[in-house]
Amino acid sequence: MTLIAILLGTLAAGIGSVWLAAALSFGVLSRYTQHMLSLAAGALLGTAFLHLLPEAFEGGIDAQALFLTLLVGVIFFFLLDKAELWHHGHEHHHDDAGHDHDHAHDHDHEHHHGHGHGPERMAGGWSVLAGDSVHCFGDGILIASAFVADLRLGVIAALAVLAHEVPHHMGDLMVLRQSSGTRKAALLKVTLAGAITALGGLVGYWLVDLLHDYLTYFLVVASSSFIYVALADLIPQLQKRLSLGETLAQIAWLLAGIALVTVASALTHTH
Repeated sequence: MTLIAILLGTLAAGIGSVWLAAALSFGVLSRYTQHMLSLAAGALLGTAFLHLLPEAFEGGIDAQALFLTLLVGVIFFFLLDKAELWHHGHEHHHDDAGHDHDHAHDHDHEHHHGHGHGPERMAGGWSVLAGDSVHCFGDGILIASAFVADLRLGVIAALAVLAHEVPHHMGDLMVLRQSSGTRKAALLKVTLAGAITALGGLVGYWLVDLLHDYLTYFLVVASSSFIYVALADLIPQLQKRLSLGETLAQIAWLLAGIALVTVASALTHTH
């Protein structure tokens, strides 16, 4: 039962996030991109602070050890982001040496890809796919660890992964549309990368079952990933000078993201 839930959750998060990203990038939902960023940030923060961390702290592990794991996790994801930025910035330097890329970010690929031509553009596209596949594999492991701990946590983690992957896939689709030439080809490639989430879920199920005593730490690492993505990737994109109405809308969508995971938790707990 747990394995089936993991497969369903990872496929929904991995492929569902790609299709939602496509709707936001190419479809009728493109005008709501900023709202989706706010919703995703709220969902991630709500999942980490209201669900995953409380569950981890109920495991009987020393609080200092768990906070240290959380800190190391945040620093690890920061360094991982730095490595991606350096890679993308280096690639961009060769493609468009005159462009200032100090503000580049891996969730905004369109700003620093797609300037090259021929083989260089294709190389950029494949590097994005490779990076995306590794990222999705890691997401699958995180979702599996949450499902093994509790079905309710697994559903919430899958929703959170779906939410935080949407802006990431939006950038990937923009890059691959440049290198592939068509929206359909870009969507197919990113969908295949998203499906790797299910493979990560299978490996995660085996790994977490083997290392069951360390499940609490897996939950804290998942929390550190969600917290980092929300605070470093999503919220900075929302920090713009806006009208009062737009600011209130941002806050409302952020709170809606927190409410979304809370409602999902209540529903799965009921069932």
